[in-house]
Amino acid sequence: MFDWMVWTTPVAVFFTCIVLMLIGMTVWEIRSPTTMRKGFLPMATTRGDRLFIGLLSAAYVNLAFVGLAGRFVEWFSLADEPSIWISFVASMALLALVMRKG
Repeated sequence: MFDWMVWTTPVAVFFTCIVLMLIGMTVWEIRSPTTMRKGFLPMATTRGDRLFIGLLSAAYVNLAFVGLAGRFVEWFSLADEPSIWISFVASMALLALVMRKG
């Protein structure tokens, strides 16, 4: 069924984290309904809004990293392409920042 996609460890961890976040946010919303608030984002948002914006931001960080990985080898004279775990950690940090302060 999942033969169409290359399920590497980083990909599996990434999608597992997204599923766990969605489950956690659903339970959190049922237990404690959210209210609109304004953080550094230019609009008032709910937790769900911030999760959506954070997940989009995380996807863009990962895409940019994958797209620039070859350039990083040239720019920084690396022997190999940098690990995809770097972009995973950066994207999860960005997601946490948006969720907390957005």
